[in-house]
Amino acid sequence: MAAETREPADEPLDERTQYLHVNGLRLLCREWGRMDAPPLVLLHGLRGFSGTWRGLATALRDRYRLIAFDQRGRGESDWDPKHNYYTDAYLSDLESIVDQLKLARFALLGHSMGGTTAYVYAARHPERLAAMVIEDIAPGSSASGQGAQRIVREMQGMPAGFESWAEARQYWRTLRPTLSAAAIEQRVVESMRADPSGRIAWRYDAEGIRQTRISPDPARMVDLWPVIERITTPTLIIRGAASDFCPAATVSAMCARNPSLRAVTIAGAGHYVHDDAPAEFVTHVREFLTPLLSNPGP
Repeated sequence: MAAETREPADEPLDERTQYLHVNGLRLLCREWGRMDAPPLVLLHGLRGFSGTWRGLATALRDRYRLIAFDQRGRGESDWDPKHNYYTDAYLSDLESIVDQLKLARFALLGHSMGGTTAYVYAARHPERLAAMVIEDIAPGSSASGQGAQRIVREMQGMPAGFESWAEARQYWRTLRPTLSAAAIEQRVVESMRADPSGRIAWRYDAEGIRQTRISPDPARMVDLWPVIERITTPTLIIRGAASDFCPAATVSAMCARNPSLRAVTIAGAGHYVHDDAPAEFVTHVREFLTPLLSNPGP
């Protein structure tokens, strides 16, 4: 179906948005940069949103066409009535979007949950990818370890809502104490909304996503090791030195097993590298992509 365009008044002038009809849902897609520039598709994480990439887009919009979308159940996109929040669904959504946007060849960047989708897409469609960047996820990250246990605890203890915006802000400050004030404010604005009663509610499908994360169907969980072995796309893994989610030893094993992969570790950053160390994150993404993506120029 044809895309529906919209122009929110409170968004930057160079940010383009449209709704795409994908697998029975409407997903909000954002773009920055020139339409004729090399495409870079951006996938956010479990409780993320497309706007999380605005900082990266500001830094790279002079050379790339950056494309991000609110994944099903998040942001301004539709919630899945069947609570289908598994990798195969996210993969199908990505496949549909790149086809609708007619992206013959592009680069792909995925954070956490989005990184899992990116790995699987690269293994399935190597001819479409010129390069891939993975932010802080490795085989086993979502199934075991301190980071996986932390996320389950957070999802189990997640409030249904808040009485005020101040209470919502305090929740995020407690949950993510290393984030800057600007990053906290972005999470408040883009992950929450006021309901008709004035109570602050989640903007994303909190209950559906919680169910999938806490009690997943084992048959739909992805073993990433066989996927990693099939990847031929040049890939950069960026992990945070303080991350509890992406073990350095696992990343080293990945790179040893597949020469298409290389990795860097960012000092002082946790799981949200693009928030914790934005300048370093941009530098590594830019330096990695520059020789791999041709830029046709203005």
